[in-house]
Amino acid sequence: MTVLQTRYLGFDPALVDYAEAWELQRRLHSQILSGEADSTLLLLEHADVYTAGKRTEPQDCPVDGTPVIDVDRGGKLTWHGRGQLVGYPLLHLQDRSSVKDYVCTLENVIIKILSENYGISATRVEGRSGVWLTDNGDVRKIAAIGIRVHRSVTMHGFALNCSNDLAPFGKIIPCGISDAATTTISAELGRTVTPADIAPRIAEELQAVLPRYVSSRADAASSGVTDLLTAKKESTLEEEVSR
Repeated sequence: MTVLQTRYLGFDPALVDYAEAWELQRRLHSQILSGEADSTLLLLEHADVYTAGKRTEPQDCPVDGTPVIDVDRGGKLTWHGRGQLVGYPLLHLQDRSSVKDYVCTLENVIIKILSENYGISATRVEGRSGVWLTDNGDVRKIAAIGIRVHRSVTMHGFALNCSNDLAPFGKIIPCGISDAATTTISAELGRTVTPADIAPRIAEELQAVLPRYVSSRADAASSGVTDLLTAKKESTLEEEVSR
């Protein structure tokens, strides 16, 4: 039976330092790859930080000199912080060709929950990852997706704007997209919805849909040699789905 563990790392006021969570991801990646740990979903709320993916350019960075952490995911510059739900699914994929479908599933889960639980109509935008609101021609991004796949194990994931201040996005071009705004669940509803409020519902839905992508622990342990041969291909897929 395929197992997907869920771990809640911390929510306001117990915000999670980005560097500490990244180090945990790396440790789990190694353990999942070797078959020592099951695929795991991490849910948390970060202390405020800007992170730069592989496609970030100098002009994308904050103009006021705010520090930026370079990370190994795809995509460009973004912000994480108080009021934003971050999810890191670390999955050992059964099928390396399923990466794009996996990203679509993350988007679909967020779209479904926004609709069913909050009455917010969200969608995808062609050629752009993440989840968007497009009513009345006003395009607003409410969730970002940025992943890495290394030796068939996924890292990084999604960030859903719940109750965060939008001002930090005003210092950058979020994800390199200059022709759209950002929004939050709370801003759309006119009431506060925190990451802690929505995290159990996100976990429930991801537990229902993600196991179909996951190898068993025994399969993961036996696939290390062949995974070495596919690293370059996965790197290309990662860039395609995280732009």
